[in-house]
Amino acid sequence: MEKILEVKNISKKYQNREGEIMALKNVNFRVNQGEFVSIIGPSGCGKSTLLSIIAGLEKKTTGEIYIEGEKVENISSKIGYMLQRDCLLEWRNILNNTMFGLEVKGMKNEENKAYVKNLLKKYNLYEFKDKYPSELSGGMRQRVALIRTLAVKPKILLLDEAFSALDYQTRIMVTNDIYSILRKENITALIVTHDISEAISMSDRVLVLSKRPGSIKDIHKIDFGMENRTPINCRENPKFSSYFNTLWKELGVDE
Repeated sequence: MEKILEVKNISKKYQNREGEIMALKNVNFRVNQGEFVSIIGPSGCGKSTLLSIIAGLEKKTTGEIYIEGEKVENISSKIGYMLQRDCLLEWRNILNNTMFGLEVKGMKNEENKAYVKNLLKKYNLYEFKDKYPSELSGGMRQRVALIRTLAVKPKILLLDEAFSALDYQTRIMVTNDIYSILRKENITALIVTHDISEAISMSDRVLVLSKRPGSIKDIHKIDFGMENRTPINCRENPKFSSYFNTLWKELGVDE
């Protein structure tokens, strides 16, 4: 598989009234094209900070980020970012919400508008194009937010606790939907989550960060050996509990 993202020796220091705080220390890993990678670790270990650095939203203290072999210092058009909240604009209908990123980037041409409409049709949202966010369920709103992000054709999608605001049942269904869409669109995904089950069910590999300062403690390959894998059928696989117990114990060491 071809490498698409490389994180090299990333460290991050903060200054506060008590002095210097090291949030991340010498973080190194690679992500391959089309791969799903999750990052888990104890609270406060720098997971979200790391994602923000990769997105170009936060400055690193030391280290380098490479996307498709090119060193990146700021925000890259090759990266899309999904947060906990869907951040849909309540006064815009669904079609106009999905076009918002194109407008901001000056990319709202006929070709890209047709691409977005096709995504809405492909993923069963086109019939709701004239509705407003308040008229949609939480799961549908997240799918709209994803299509808005995919509209600008990113190579890598970063998800920071993107499903945590949903109730448990909806969350499982939405992760299944999002996983399916990203696989079909061949998008590489890097996911930060506190949910071990979510990490296992969605990922090809799980990166475990140590307690602060966060560094790579271990990397676990997740392989269920099944065709037509989905997050739901992964949860039903006999290997699931073994992966869960391994990651649970590893996180517990740092408590």
